[in-house]
Amino acid sequence: MERETHTERETHTERDTHDTQAYRRAADYVAAALIFLRDNVLLREPLLREHLKPRLLGHWGSCPGITMVYAALNTLIKERGTDVLLVTGPGHGAPANHANLWLEGTHEHHDPALARTERGLTELARRYCAPDGFPSHLSPAVPGTIHEGGELGYALSTAFGAAFDAPGRLVACIVGDGEAETGPTAGAWHSTKFLDPVTGGAVLPVLHLNGYKISSPTLFATMTDDELTALFRGYGWDPRIVDATTDPDRVVDAVRDAHTAITCIQRRARDDGDPPERPAWPMLVLRSLKGQGAPYEVGGRRIEGTFHAHQVPLAGVHEDDEQFKALEAWLRSYRPDELFDEDGRPRPHVLAGCPEGERRIGMNAAGDGGRLRRPLDLPPLEPYAVDVGAGPGTASASPNRVLAAWLTEIMHRTESSRDFRIMSPDELASNKLDSVLGATGRAYTWPVDEYAEDLARDGRVMEVLSEHNCQGWLQGWLQTGRHGLFPTYEAFASVVDSMLNQYAKWLKMSDEVPWRTPVSNLTYLLTSEGWRQEHNGYSHQGPGFINNLLTKKSTVTGVYLPPDANTLLVTMERLLADTGRINLVVAGKHTAAQWLGLEDARRHCEAGASTWCWASTNDGEDPELILACAGGIPTVETLAAADLLRRDLPGVRLRVVNVVDLCVLAPPGRHPHGMADADFRDLFGTDTHVVFDFHGYPAAVHQLLHGRPHPDRFHVRGYVEEGTTTTPYDLLASNGVSRHDLAITALGHLRGRPAATGDLAASYARHRDRLRAELRRTGVDPAEITGWRWQP
Repeated sequence: MERETHTERETHTERDTHDTQAYRRAADYVAAALIFLRDNVLLREPLLREHLKPRLLGHWGSCPGITMVYAALNTLIKERGTDVLLVTGPGHGAPANHANLWLEGTHEHHDPALARTERGLTELARRYCAPDGFPSHLSPAVPGTIHEGGELGYALSTAFGAAFDAPGRLVACIVGDGEAETGPTAGAWHSTKFLDPVTGGAVLPVLHLNGYKISSPTLFATMTDDELTALFRGYGWDPRIVDATTDPDRVVDAVRDAHTAITCIQRRARDDGDPPERPAWPMLVLRSLKGQGAPYEVGGRRIEGTFHAHQVPLAGVHEDDEQFKALEAWLRSYRPDELFDEDGRPRPHVLAGCPEGERRIGMNAAGDGGRLRRPLDLPPLEPYAVDVGAGPGTASASPNRVLAAWLTEIMHRTESSRDFRIMSPDELASNKLDSVLGATGRAYTWPVDEYAEDLARDGRVMEVLSEHNCQGWLQGWLQTGRHGLFPTYEAFASVVDSMLNQYAKWLKMSDEVPWRTPVSNLTYLLTSEGWRQEHNGYSHQGPGFINNLLTKKSTVTGVYLPPDANTLLVTMERLLADTGRINLVVAGKHTAAQWLGLEDARRHCEAGASTWCWASTNDGEDPELILACAGGIPTVETLAAADLLRRDLPGVRLRVVNVVDLCVLAPPGRHPHGMADADFRDLFGTDTHVVFDFHGYPAAVHQLLHGRPHPDRFHVRGYVEEGTTTTPYDLLASNGVSRHDLAITALGHLRGRPAATGDLAASYARHRDRLRAELRRTGVDPAEITGWRWQP
């Protein structure tokens, strides 16, 4: 075969450059058309106002830059066969993503109505920002997307989650310069320190500096090249400045060069066995004009390169004749007749640079990660379960330590597949889960001193004091077909409230997209719960993450409060096997009494709530009062209150109910876990008073009970924002949920015994107050509290 001559190579390169330029023109045209037009989308006739959309939505400002990156990545795929997943941080630049997906044929693959014809483009334009169509930002309905950018800050950490343990994958991540101002993005730049070049893929961030946010300059765009280079070198990156304001073709060369540098790092680590101590992964700093290609000036106001191009340039086209004329001139400047044939199909030279088949960015399998998911190899629970054969409360264990032994075996079983990770904000040891480090190390790739423990380049436990990073990593990890767990202190889970909100919406919408395959559950394990944070004080006491989760769509959420180790094992087994949900599990780490054997725990968790006959009188039949509880500490206090009442009020008829799946309290029409009406009546009656001791804020239980018969008979006690550095019992008493407070509340709702119950309630109150006075003198809880055990 004859070699290509220098002249032929130059001609080939020139042709490729011409084709790439045509592709970018076509994509920019389509993106602008999606924002403005509902008819005459290829300007076959003079533009009329009736061709315009009644509402103009979308952010044009970042669209040209997104297409510059997309086109460069297409070239990389065509030339080198690279496996590329794209994460787009500026989500409101969705018109650009749609334009590229339409041109490459991915939209048509999923929906023939969006074919690469004039009719298909018209349909896409009519769906964009229309009721039941595509929103103004990215969403699960957009192929190839694992992050929608509805809220800024999370793209980079999500991209890293997608790259971990995917050695052949390049995750390109466009970070807007407004997004780069956020705290989550600032923390995410450190993620390279956790990326193993042997087992992992790579992330290529493109910081898109186009100058402006909605109406003011971005911080990064005001920095000089020297300042930007110094900043990102300090983070550990190899930054490359790319000025595309006059020559967008530079982006293609920059992406090629960055990929070459990436493969050099990986080859050195994989083939030569010599991974660099501080691998400086390349990143691009892309300078472009805001809304590059838009009219430079209209009506005496500059548009291109200013914040006036951020959202919809020429937003007054419906009323302003000058803007209307400028819009038509702008759209025609792309020369659509050169780009599309008579049927509206992109001409061959426009598509010459597009990859085909599964190589298309929008068709990347990781963009629909449920297709890659395989069931997690879960070990049986029996070898890890706590034996309570001698009766409820006779065995003691730390629920988290028991769970950790089981998780350790999962780590062993997934050693070759590497599809299970734990992301945690530096709290594994504190939360008694550190035995998993016997199976895998803490991921870290940079050199550390000799005293650091359990660190490994290929570790699958990821600890960093950034809840944002943990959440973003885990989302990207799960969205690309893997399994994981997020343990964290209860009080600080609320750091990611907003990320939870976004991801819950993502899952809800994903369930409505026919071609999306469900991904593994995102499961939070909240430990170091507030009732045992009395030593840290008020700042560490906050169960509000439960309340936030309960505001989300019930089809994608669940809240679980296992009362002991065996119910925790059963709960986690179910959640790690399931898909499509966000789950919240609250569990204790301290050694405590264990109540249910494994089979009883299975039955209890299957029901979600049940009568504990052994703690009730007369097996819980015909109760005059119900004591209910949800959570480990509330379970202990409820049982202790039942013990008091049984001892001091002979003949009292009590039923003790434990709730492990909080959402069973909701009517079945409001939550898929909601207990059937007949079962709810069997458990809680219809007019019997219920004293409910809850782990969190009482409002959460009241919210769920709305719609149940006579909800006002439920007297819910829980955390009411009282706390300090004190003892466990004092913290309970200060919030009115100690055993004595529960017994007092119960006595107040027993019918027909006013004299006896009044005196008894007063004696309980006096005793509680004496205990609190004593613990203030000694600094510790009295032995009658710490030494209490359930007596059958």
